[in-house]
Amino acid sequence: MERIYVDHAATSPMHPNVVEAMLKVMNEQYGNPSSIHSFGREARHLLDNAREAVATSIGAKPNELIFTSGGTEADNLALFGVVSANQHKGKHIITTVIEHHAILHSCKQLEKDGFDITYLPVDETGRVSVQSLESALRDDTILVSVMYGNNEVGSLQPIAEIGKILTNHQAVFHSDAVQAYGLEKINVHDLHLDLMSVSAHKINGPKGIGFLFVKDGLKLSPRSFGGEQERKRRAGTENVASIVGFHEAVKLVQAGLEQKRVQYQQFKQIMVQKLTEAKINFLINGLLENSLPHVLNLSFPGVNVESMLVNLDLAGIAASSGSACTAGSIDPSHVLVAMFGRQSDRVTNSIRFSFGITNTTAQIEKVGEETAKIIKRLTSE
Repeated sequence: MERIYVDHAATSPMHPNVVEAMLKVMNEQYGNPSSIHSFGREARHLLDNAREAVATSIGAKPNELIFTSGGTEADNLALFGVVSANQHKGKHIITTVIEHHAILHSCKQLEKDGFDITYLPVDETGRVSVQSLESALRDDTILVSVMYGNNEVGSLQPIAEIGKILTNHQAVFHSDAVQAYGLEKINVHDLHLDLMSVSAHKINGPKGIGFLFVKDGLKLSPRSFGGEQERKRRAGTENVASIVGFHEAVKLVQAGLEQKRVQYQQFKQIMVQKLTEAKINFLINGLLENSLPHVLNLSFPGVNVESMLVNLDLAGIAASSGSACTAGSIDPSHVLVAMFGRQSDRVTNSIRFSFGITNTTAQIEKVGEETAKIIKRLTSE
């Protein structure tokens, strides 16, 4: 039985070129980039090349990049680093109710530390209102954090519009772009972003590596202490092999960005078409257009999400839900709750399909057909 992976928003398989590049470093170029001998200089050269290429991919300068262990660390460094350096200006932070937990849980900790957090609501498409954000701004607002594209339903936020509003305000503007990077054309300066988080494992790079863009001149307090790596902003010997893998993944996504966008949008249309032809009752959570091209979140009325996921897995299809199963209980998706309310059936009957480079048109057709069969079977029982 062919196994089909449509959970790329959770993580993506490493591209063979990435694996090859990393193996070469691990086998041949194992020096510490801080060492002055030839081994260290070789590692430093790889690090500098990667930093320049990755920075260029977002319209940034190399010195505006901090390599991290991934998106979560980048988010944490952004929030705690900024508020620590700027709390003398105020203690008010604005974010949204649909952020990744790396942001939301950080904000909960900051509330315990005495900061005032405003959580902006979203509409039924999963988008935040620019007007509501503008109304929430205060003189003591020091940070605004709004994700670029949502990991569960794919909704894109009005980042450029928010950035323009904040150009005349003291608040620092951060965006978690973990799901969007590699699929959306991003220029941090055009968007008026001060900080942006990215993770490599979402773009067919290695797990355990990411970066935080920090606008030149922005004050950011470090969260780790030790050596003087990353211009004294993040101590610790650089993960050269993973950074080289990240560099390779970035080169690949930059070369095929538009092609992938078109292909994944086609995959969405195929899924919708197959389910419609089979006369399946379903609803789209979020928007089909104006959303991340690789994320399709569907609600199937009358279907239990756990049964659905189990049956999909038995059919060789790996998808996910907006719910996290913990100790046998369902914790409703905070994103779907924010969009539709806690009492809505959508919070317990929704499935996320997310596409990637391993998928083919034939695979997505099969996913649509198998999903239809399973829905019919489950709703007839």
